[in-house]
Amino acid sequence: MEHSDKMTNYLIVPGLGNSGPEHWQTYFENSGDNFYRIEQEEWEAPTCEEWIATIDRKVLDFDLSTVVLIGHSLGCATIAHWSKKYKRQIKGALLVAPSDLEAAHYTFPAKGFAPIPLEKINFKTIVVASTDDVWVSLARARFFADSWGSEFINIGNAGHINVASGHTNWDEGLKILERLG
Repeated sequence: MEHSDKMTNYLIVPGLGNSGPEHWQTYFENSGDNFYRIEQEEWEAPTCEEWIATIDRKVLDFDLSTVVLIGHSLGCATIAHWSKKYKRQIKGALLVAPSDLEAAHYTFPAKGFAPIPLEKINFKTIVVASTDDVWVSLARARFFADSWGSEFINIGNAGHINVASGHTNWDEGLKILERLG
């Protein structure tokens, strides 16, 4: 296959508020020259249309066959919306701790992200969830994975898989990422 010798480009899609210096997404970003953060203009009160347009502009900077998106929290729903609207064929996506934006206690000022798309995503995806994430139940995370056609990985009691739950230098996550190339 002609693409096998091309380096994978990893595009990081943070959730609300961006991912700070101690977050595993920042650790990933600093782990290689082929990791790039997608910078949104509005991190605190995002609009889905703006976020997915920003993703699309960044993705188009690369050969699509080399792109792997890495989403966390609201970033996962953003990737699902992007996939549904733009129908791009990329290499894959790692979707970590996908927030359940439809849960009653999810009251953040994020516009246009709910309902979460449940269409099958047209590239390889892996959903990583935990048994005690306050922002998504394990059952809902598995439902999203099944709907999206994703491989599902339950990493146990890991909270929201963020700094607060001790996920800073998350080597297990980098190992999971290797499954996407």
